Amino acid sequence: MLRIWGRTNSSNVMKVLCLCEELGIAFERVDAGGAFGRTQEPAYLAMNPNALVPTIEDDGFVLWESNAIMRYLARTRAPGGTIYPADPKVAADCDRWLDWQLGTLNAPMTTIFFTFVRIPEPDRDLPAAAKARDAAERLWAMVEAKLGGNDWVCGQHFTIADIALGIYAHRWFSLPIARKPMPALEAWYARLKTRPGFAKHCAGPLS
Repeated sequence: MLRIWGRTNSSNVMKVLCLCEELGIAFERVDAGGAFGRTQEPAYLAMNPNALVPTIEDDGFVLWESNAIMRYLARTRAPGGTIYPADPKVAADCDRWLDWQLGTLNAPMTTIFFTFVRIPEPDRDLPAAAKARDAAERLWAMVEAKLGGNDWVCGQHFTIADIALGIYAHRWFSLPIARKPMPALEAWYARLKTRPGFAKHCAGPLS
């Protein structure tokens, strides 16, 4: 059985749990990271020298990096399906948004999230959070434009790009910040919340 190392309130672990729910993949999850520790233990470091979560073990194969894990699970459990497109051009579009989430969206969204959820109020850097909010709003406007009249980020089919971006969208719409109206983004987020995997693993209270 697939084993997933990671805590449930990690955005990167949420990606993997959501995908497993979507594809009906049975798994065992082991608490690791944050208050659970374990990631600095020699046995864990032997699997993942980054000391981060998630890490998966699948029949002796060990893999870390959440987006790589999603690609692997989609390819091995749903080859030729739409959740990770078989068409090279659509797959490249999906990959682009996965990379963009990690390389571009992650930084400002993490600043906002930590400011209002994980940093005690007396220690918060509100000017930095305001700057990050402005940056994130400009980035979400790109997703708004990409969605256009489509149901999902890469067209008419739900993909792992929707999972990766959707977790951050949940934070965007849940945090106590000002937001410009973005009708396509709001409609997409509403659709995401109707999916059982997203509702179960990604749309809970922020922590």
